Formats: sequence, C-alpha cells, structure tokens
Amino acid sequence: MKFAPRLLIALAATFVFGVAPSLAQKPLSLLLITSGCCHDYDFQTKSMQLAFEKQGVEANWTVVNEGGTGTKAEIEFYNNPDWAKGFDVVIHNECFAGTTNPEYIRKVTSPHHAGVNAVVIHCAMHTYRDATIDDWREFLGVTSRRHEHQSNYEIKVVAADHPIMKSFPDGHKTAKDELYVIEKTWPNTTVLATSKSERDGKVYPVLWTNQYGKARVFGTTYGHSNETFQDQVFLDALVRGTVWAAGR
Repeated sequence: MKFAPRLLIALAATFVFGVAPSLAQKPLSLLLITSGCCHDYDFQTKSMQLAFEKQGVEANWTVVNEGGTGTKAEIEFYNNPDWAKGFDVVIHNECFAGTTNPEYIRKVTSPHHAGVNAVVIHCAMHTYRDATIDDWREFLGVTSRRHEHQSNYEIKVVAADHPIMKSFPDGHKTAKDELYVIEKTWPNTTVLATSKSERDGKVYPVLWTNQYGKARVFGTTYGHSNETFQDQVFLDALVRGTVWAAGR
C-alpha cells in the first residue's frame, strides 16, 4: 500500500446520539495518528469513523498518515510542539517498532503526560519497542515486545462494571487476530479484559485503562486484521473507550 507523505482529513458529522446523553455537550475532537508496518490502515480508519457514526457519536476527525509502511519513521507532524493542542483524544494506531530516538519519543509522550487523553490500538504497543527509555511503555500502560499466532481468541471480561465494558459479551470470540504477550502491566493500569494463550495457557490483558500523568488512556492489543475492524463488539468497545478517555 502506498501512502501520501501527509494525509490530513477533517471530517465532521452530526447524528442522533446513542451512547450517552452527556455526549450531546459538543462533538468530540479526535486526532488519529496512523501508518507504519503490517496493517491496512486506510480500511481501519474508515471502519472507526463508521463505528462512531453508527453509535451516534458526533466527532470531528483529523487523520495524520505519515511515515510510510516500514518499521522506522520520525513523522514531521510531531515536530510541532503544539501537535496535540485542542484535541479531546489522540488515537494512536501506528506501528514503528524500530524508532528509538528518545528526544523524538518524548515529543509524543510529553503532551499526553500533561493531560492529552489517548486511545492506543494493537501495534501501538510495539511502536518504539527497540527504544531503551520506558516513557512510551509507561504511557501505554503495558509492555509488550512480541505476539503469538493469529486465532479466534476468547475474551474474558474482568471489570464488568466499568463503563467501557457495559454490554461487552463475556466470552466473546475475536475475529482472526494476534494475542500480544504482555511482559509488564504498569502501576496505574486497570485491566478490563483478558485472553488466554493457546500455547502456554498464560492469561494476558487485552483491554485496559491507564492513568498517565493527567491523561486518561484506553488500550487494546487487538486490531490486527480487517476482520477485527468489522467485528461490531470490538468496534463498540473502541467507541466506548474513546468516549471514556475523553471524560464523557
């Protein structure tokens, strides 16, 4: 897949609200950072936008697609010190495992630590994987460096009362997706759901929240395949996680 050097898409729409009455306060201002290795980011972007529409969540979208399809990139967008200004939530769906520059990584994490809320999806967990600093991992709320094979994994809900997990069916089987091996769960992380390895029987977080400085973070390690981005249960949780991260 060939990406343009920079793709900025502003998308605004108004719909009948269906997630919660409090959402009617104002539209969510969402920044989606997406690109890198291994996934169909154009398809995933469209699927997310349609999911918000289906849930009745009014959102203004800005999509930044920079860095190409490799494993290393320092995208120009982050060089603006005000790159995150004005957004309710930044959604990180990027995949650059080989980028290691500490100064660059801290350009990304510092606004979040200061209070910019976030959602982190799938390969965001392996972005900056080779870096020696832990800033990004602490921001994510989990540390992961590898994944297991693709399968239809069962999801066990462990925090049924959390607003993100309301109506999430316990025991839901994923579309074909990868199970990420979580080496560490950081102290401010709350695990919402888990899946079990088909190889060794170990249980790993797959949905969680994290408090990073002043920022709320929602994360999921699922999100590899186009089939996952057609799974309504996954998409509904992603919408609810974003709304929660925005403090709505």
